[in-house]
Amino acid sequence: GLPSDILILEVTENILIHNPQRAAKVLFELGNSGVKAAIDDFGTGYSSLAYLKQLPLAMLKIDRTFIRDIDSDPNDAAIVEATISMAHKLGLNVIAEGVEIPTQFDFLKGLSCDAVQGFMFARPLSEPDLMEYLQTPLTVTV
Repeated sequence: GLPSDILILEVTENILIHNPQRAAKVLFELGNSGVKAAIDDFGTGYSSLAYLKQLPLAMLKIDRTFIRDIDSDPNDAAIVEATISMAHKLGLNVIAEGVEIPTQFDFLKGLSCDAVQGFMFARPLSEPDLMEYLQTPLTVTV
């Protein structure tokens, strides 16, 4: 089977809100097994910074709604910058979702964002297309 220490469970903020005690219990149990947890779509639900303190999280995934205009909207840029800084100070890795153009990538790289995902790199792929994609050298300079 899959080693538990390479598995990351993504949980949306909305799931945490509906039953926070149960979610916390499950995340702690999974964490004790080596499974990491990430908050997906961070900033789009009813964000509570208390979750970042109380739950055994490994990473935050910043929702694409904040990434889309980071190169032109100072408010989005400020939110993304503050989120990355806060997450790093809490020992969390950050993934930015929805990166589609080089200016977004460059902005996030300048903020030391840990990872990015989006159409700039690949659209959703079928299994055969994924296998072919993985055999193709990456051409993006990091």
